[in-house]
Amino acid sequence: MATMSIGKAWEEAVAFVAREATLLFPVALLFVALPGLILQEMTPPELQAWFAAPKADTIPAMPPGFGLAMLLTIILIWFGSLALFALALRPGISVGEALRLSFARLPVLIGTALVVVGAVAAVFVGAALVGVVLSLASKQLAAAIGLLLGFGAVALVFFASIRLVLLNPVVIDSRAGVMDSLRRAWALTRGYFWRLFGFLIIVMLLSTIAGSAAQVIVGLLGGLIAGAEGARLAGGLAGAAVSSVVQVYMLVMLARLYRQAAD
Repeated sequence: MATMSIGKAWEEAVAFVAREATLLFPVALLFVALPGLILQEMTPPELQAWFAAPKADTIPAMPPGFGLAMLLTIILIWFGSLALFALALRPGISVGEALRLSFARLPVLIGTALVVVGAVAAVFVGAALVGVVLSLASKQLAAAIGLLLGFGAVALVFFASIRLVLLNPVVIDSRAGVMDSLRRAWALTRGYFWRLFGFLIIVMLLSTIAGSAAQVIVGLLGGLIAGAEGARLAGGLAGAAVSSVVQVYMLVMLARLYRQAAD
């Protein structure tokens, strides 16, 4: 069984990013950071407040076309991430070749997402049906069991998201179809759940802290020059730029971890 080393992946990622930065960062900014920033600018204030603190009983109305814009943004970010994985996994490939390969493999990634979403929906629907059946016997029992089932469903989704963290490199590095890609990604992470979980937690914390700090500092400078609107825009751009840098290192590290597991 292959050994997955986070330290070795980090060393290889630092060397690779230093060597190929002129290829990686423009793709990340254009296809990962910029679409997210544009969507953020399109999001109404009431929706931004709800996303920060979701409440089931106070869901604001979604503007016409916003759902479509969100879907297109997600697909564009997936496209960009596949291109970054192509650059990381195939040294010597050009940006144009990486983008063409990403476009060719994007339908497979979308297909895997639909399968996963369908499975998640089935789990939650099943939990809801069990709760309804139990409520016919006892509302107290139904509430307790429903709470346990809800936590179980969330834990299952969380577990599956970690086990499928190598799905993108599997998709871009092979010609496998939807189900074969899912099975391959699941198999490669067997025995490495906690190691990958710790890695992703650290990356998430670093991205949040660095992005927030950049947003605040640059936002203050922008506010001194162009007022409140300038502060908001400058802070958003700085946060997106820093987050894209962290994401590049994370994706390259995932590519190296995939190579370790695949070898």
